[in-house]
Amino acid sequence: MSTPTFAAKWYKETVKIPTKGKGLYPFTHHVQRLIQDWGVDQGMCYVYMPHTSASLVISESYDPTAKVDLEEFMERLVPEDQHWFKHTLEGPDDSPSHMRSMLTETSLSIPIDGGSLSIGTWQGLYLFEHRSRSHFRKVLIRCLSIE
Repeated sequence: MSTPTFAAKWYKETVKIPTKGKGLYPFTHHVQRLIQDWGVDQGMCYVYMPHTSASLVISESYDPTAKVDLEEFMERLVPEDQHWFKHTLEGPDDSPSHMRSMLTETSLSIPIDGGSLSIGTWQGLYLFEHRSRSHFRKVLIRCLSIE
């Protein structure tokens, strides 16, 4: 009996995504473009954000009102200017931005099948900016290709 063999290749890229304050910023197209450029047909994609005041989410990407509702939900869940906040060095969004990041994700693992992310028809990848001011957020994208 022979042992199956396979070849694996590791790809990596860091993208900078500009934000203009709080909200969801789609970036599925960045990841999908890299997968196509690298020629990855089967494998895994790992996405990581090295920030404590922004996060990553997979969510509804078809109807724009879903995005509006998610942003409003987070505002209501963790409002700014609470009298009990101690960590306010960078302003009234300092503590809430860290709390919002803690409630979401800073890393995602997504299978790649047939040269595409294996996400649902209506799903998309979003950077969730929790700070009020503009930033350039780094997102580390790593893909393991299996042949």
